Order: sequence, then structure tokens, then C-alpha cells
Amino acid sequence: MRFLSIQSSVSYGHVGNSAAVFPLQRIGVEVMPVYTVCFSNHTGYGAWRGPMLRGSDIRDIVTGIEERGGLAGVDAVLSGYQGGNDIGDAILDAVAAVKRHSPDAIYACDPVLGNARSGCFVAPEVQNLIRDRVVGRADLITPNQFELGFVTDTTPRDLDSTLDAVDKAFSIGPSTVLVTSVELPENGEERLSMIAARADEAWLITTPRLPMKYNGSGDVTAALFTAHLLGTGSLSEALERTTSSVFGMLERTLAAGTRELQLIAAQDSFAAPALQFRAERIR
Repeated sequence: MRFLSIQSSVSYGHVGNSAAVFPLQRIGVEVMPVYTVCFSNHTGYGAWRGPMLRGSDIRDIVTGIEERGGLAGVDAVLSGYQGGNDIGDAILDAVAAVKRHSPDAIYACDPVLGNARSGCFVAPEVQNLIRDRVVGRADLITPNQFELGFVTDTTPRDLDSTLDAVDKAFSIGPSTVLVTSVELPENGEERLSMIAARADEAWLITTPRLPMKYNGSGDVTAALFTAHLLGTGSLSEALERTTSSVFGMLERTLAAGTRELQLIAAQDSFAAPALQFRAERIR
């Protein structure tokens, strides 16, 4: 399996490609990373150094890969945070180029916009880009519950309204939706859920809510789910494997008492996840 992953890169810590690439490699996926930024650390620290690449830089890199024959045999294109129209257009051009050479490849987009507690934290330009142009081109999207509501102009608050929002997302373009950080009334403050759905099936999985939020965990989730879905063809199995791997990584990180994901220490959670959580079919 081979992925083209167009995301940010940091030298210290793990977000974007610096979070997604190693877990994918650890489960046997060949990854061609293309960086949208090369920062010292993620921006959550409030200060960082390093350059942001231009859309033309990304196009040049993808063209170079194409010239080597590297866009043939690609199974998926991954994207995460998109800094603006320049980057977004370059990513969409890359998706089109991959699909010319690999017609069965999917575009898996994590529509990074914000969360329920802080609202949108990206510029209006990025909000419009994701909602109006990117989601409709994606085959798989991995929004959190808030982002799902934003791109579908809905307010999912419980299981039924979240599934209604997923159905609206299907009408926009994607054929598969993974909803992360799903807050349901019955979960209270102690549990958190995810939903994986296609038009004819949907699965729910629930875990204890760990007392922290780590940058990069969504990038790991989106990458692993895409790989497991393509590898198994099963929504439920992909959801169970991804959930167990990410929960194991977060437990290891919490125990270490660090701010950054413990990807290396938790690598066995990717390669051989303890399947401690089971998905329930809800449709």
C-alpha cells in the first residue's frame, strides 16, 4: 500500500506528517510525504520558527514525483490542515494528478476547522475552501463532530442528528465518513465516541475520555483509519483497530506526562493493537 501525504511537518513533536507518517510505516504502508510547512514545533506553543511552503512548491514536488513514475500505484492521498487557497488548490491538483495515474486511489481529507469548545480557529478563507471546494472532492472525510456540523450546515447534538449530518455529507460528495470526538448525551463527561459510516452502514465505538487533548492525535487517527479501511475493506474492523491504536498511544502519552505524543514508545499499539474496544452497528 502506498500513500501520498500532503501535510505539515515539525521537527519537535508530532503533528501533520510528523504524526501520520511513522504509524503508517509501522503498519507497512509506504508513504511519500509532501510538506506544507517546515516548522520547529506546532503552533499551539504560541511561538515557532521555519518556513511555510507555497502552492507552487507543492506542485513542483508532486511533479517531480510524477516524473519518476511515483504517482502510479498510489492507494490514497491524505491531507490535513490547509493554510489557505494557495495550498488548498495545490492539494486538489495533486489529487487530480494521482487519480490520472491511479484511478482507484482515494482522497482522504481531514477537514481541520476547529472544535466544539473553541469554535473555528482557521481563517474565513480556509473555512470557505474546506466547505465549498475540498469536501466535495474527497472520497473519505474524517471531521470531528463540530467540523461535520460546519461543513453540512447542521448542529449534531445526539446520535440521530449526527447520523443526519453524515447523510448530508454523503450528498456533498464523500462516500465514507469517520466522525471523531463525538459527544453524546448518554456519554456524559466520562466517555467519547467515534462513528464510521457509509450510505448503507454505520458503526459506533466508545472509549473512556482521557483527561487531555494532544495535538496530532487527529492526524494519527485519520491516517490509520484510511490505511485499515483500504487494507481490510471493513468499516467496523478499521474503526476498532484505529480506536484501539490511538487509545493505546494516548494512554502511553498520558503516563509519560509529556505534551507531545509518544509515537515511538507506543509503536506496538500501531503494529499489534490490543483490540479492547468493539464497534456496535447502528445502521
